[in-house]
Amino acid sequence: MAPAMGLKRPAAAAATAAQTITLPPPDARVAVREAVRVAVREAEQPPTARVSAVQAPAAAVDGVLCLEEVDGRRWSYVVEGAASSAGKPGRVSARGRGGSAAPVGATFRAVPLQSPLPPVEEIMSFIRSYVVPEGFPDSVTPSYVPYMTWRALKHFFGGAMSVFTTRALLNSVGVSQSRATSGAVAINWILKDGAGRVGKMLFARQGKKFDYDLKQLRFSGDLLMELGAGIELATAAFPHLFLPLACMANVVKNVAAVTSTSTRTPIYKAYAKGENIGDVTAKGESVGNIADLLGTGMSILISKRNPSLVASFAFLSCGYLLSSYREVRSVVLNTLNTARFTVAVDSFIKTGHVPSLKEGNLEETIFNPPWRHQPVAIGSRFGEAFQEPASFVSTSPLFEDERYIVTYNPTKDKVYALLKDQAKPDDILKAAFHAHVLLHFINASHANLNARKHMNSNRGSYQYVNPNPLNMDFLPHIEESCKIVTSSYGIFKRKAREQGWIMSESLLNPGRARLCGVVPQ
Repeated sequence: MAPAMGLKRPAAAAATAAQTITLPPPDARVAVREAVRVAVREAEQPPTARVSAVQAPAAAVDGVLCLEEVDGRRWSYVVEGAASSAGKPGRVSARGRGGSAAPVGATFRAVPLQSPLPPVEEIMSFIRSYVVPEGFPDSVTPSYVPYMTWRALKHFFGGAMSVFTTRALLNSVGVSQSRATSGAVAINWILKDGAGRVGKMLFARQGKKFDYDLKQLRFSGDLLMELGAGIELATAAFPHLFLPLACMANVVKNVAAVTSTSTRTPIYKAYAKGENIGDVTAKGESVGNIADLLGTGMSILISKRNPSLVASFAFLSCGYLLSSYREVRSVVLNTLNTARFTVAVDSFIKTGHVPSLKEGNLEETIFNPPWRHQPVAIGSRFGEAFQEPASFVSTSPLFEDERYIVTYNPTKDKVYALLKDQAKPDDILKAAFHAHVLLHFINASHANLNARKHMNSNRGSYQYVNPNPLNMDFLPHIEESCKIVTSSYGIFKRKAREQGWIMSESLLNPGRARLCGVVPQ
């Protein structure tokens, strides 16, 4: 068993921790709000005014910073490219210098502790990520394997049969009876449908996202459905590109179909009371089919007047997407996924109030494109969170009694919560809460800094800003966030339960990296 994560807190760190914020215990709202305001104000003092307050711990680690485990494979993070004042290679120290770090060990690298996986094993691992649920076989019942085996055989025979049925249908509508012609057309049609099935299979790797981000994925799927319909529309303008365009459209629409079918049951489950989920699902699908038939009939009547194809498509697409957005927005879930957890914690920090189920779901972000910056990451890898060894050495003593470490990486503008191997579900929830509290500090700090820049520019004065900030430059924020989390996390959990929220670490989608330990000095 690897040694427990954490370093002994040196005397300098103890002196730093002695400077606390007075939190009025009777009123959590005042405590959190005032603590954040006071801490940010102190952290934003000129460097000369807070040298003693941000004195980093005079800690040192020789050689190895820590061990990390991801999916059963371990890495060792080794200090390199530096020497201490005594001339010892691979040694890192940390000390304060007006709020910034003066690292001796400037870099580190990840060294794998196991040999690389054989190519065959890597291929099998890749295939498993597409065909079995995460955590298999522990995440499913024993009957899952025979069920999926017979289901796969059923689809095998069904796919083979579809070639002959498609060819017969094409012949019946006037396609040439020539074997070559009808066979080629049938094969093209099968290729189009086959491309769609491949797209459906590839998107299935999203895995648990269908459980915790189901509203976001449901709306994204409807966006993809309209994109696929638009590509199909383009085949009229480019008939010579029918096959590639049709294949592309089928891939997109089948990806959308995966999101629809995968999120349907959890949404209906939110409305079912008792053991009537099957009845609720059947009636919901019946309503959808009736509406679909009515829409088809109306479209047939309108198409007889030969309206503009593009104008009709644009109007109907807008109606489809607006209805989809309102449909997803109306779903009220009692679980705290990443989006709703963010809403709940932000509300608690600013007002001391945890929103109700309806309020939290209404404020949740529905459209979350992949290029949008995510300011918080849970269960990240060590190399993503820390820039240099000294920052880790300075930060880790603050979390020696916790099963996680929280830091801010200014180069990526992101708060990272690293989980230790002993972390339990409640520790992961606490790490996520802590990360959002620290993010509130960082945002307030940036807002204050921008306000002072604006004031100084109006006065014609200049204030020095470190162009290359490090993790350690934000150590005061991390210290004060620890004090607030200690006093307020229990209150947040109690108020969340009172509002009916169900909190689970799996809904926050934590990463699989875990810190295993620190090599003793």
